[in-house]
Amino acid sequence: MNTSLVVAAVLAVIVIVLLIKTAVIVPQRSEYIIERLGKYSQSLGAGFHILIPFLDRVAYKRSLKEEVMDIESQDCITTDNVSVSVDGVLYLQVIDSKLSAYGIDNYRLAASQLAQTSLRSVIGKIELDRTFEERESLNQQVVAAIDEASQNWGVKVLRYEIKDITPPKTVMEAMEKQMRAEREKRAAVAISEGDRQSRINRAEGLKREAIEVSEGEKQKRINEAEGQAKEIELVAYATAEGIKKIASSLSLTGGETAANLRVAEKYIAEFGKLAKENNTMIIPSNMGDISSMVATAMSVLGHVKQASETKSA
Repeated sequence: MNTSLVVAAVLAVIVIVLLIKTAVIVPQRSEYIIERLGKYSQSLGAGFHILIPFLDRVAYKRSLKEEVMDIESQDCITTDNVSVSVDGVLYLQVIDSKLSAYGIDNYRLAASQLAQTSLRSVIGKIELDRTFEERESLNQQVVAAIDEASQNWGVKVLRYEIKDITPPKTVMEAMEKQMRAEREKRAAVAISEGDRQSRINRAEGLKREAIEVSEGEKQKRINEAEGQAKEIELVAYATAEGIKKIASSLSLTGGETAANLRVAEKYIAEFGKLAKENNTMIIPSNMGDISSMVATAMSVLGHVKQASETKSA
């Protein structure tokens, strides 16, 4: 009886060991490649599976999740013969676990090496300045190159991102000087544009000021001319009216006698003013004959009177 118990215990241990060795639990988003007698048998998805003891074995384990790989920094030569150090990150995913196992020995190493060679190729086609401007284009070219080759590996390259582009120290110093010169150039242009605009504004202001001043001067002269014309017109009108009144007064009784008296008074008054204001005075030769001077003035008034009467007739 003891022997049978020992045999039963041994059989139980053997069964447990076989179960442990042949039972397979595949995690979610994973696939296991099963080989039977060294030949591909099947791909196991997520869940619990029992293999045939001594015949089946798990040859490869593949994750179907997206994988991230660091691409080591490498030296690349641009088309203008400048050496730059470039590193990046590669994102890929296993699409076909069977192809990833039998299509290539190590798809991770292959993808990494292909990313480096593709990057060197695309960097070598552009100048240094454009490497900073066209990162997106470089990433797309690397992805296209790797994805085309990885179709036989059962792997899909999702994207590639350049992390750093590091030129040599001397090139960095030259680029810094170039950027500083460019900034100084932009500052100088901005200052010159500001000065130019300032000069234009001042010139426009002076031009408008000159126009306004000339317009004001023009209007002033027009107003003065109109005033002088009006003044001359009023003086002429007043003079004409005065002459008319004188002519009218002469036709009245005693008018001529009053005029003679007025002319004589004015004559004597004006000579009196000359005597007060000047040390030297020119006296007419017939100064004593005031009557002749009055007669001459009255003669003029007579002509004015006749002209006025003729006009009235």
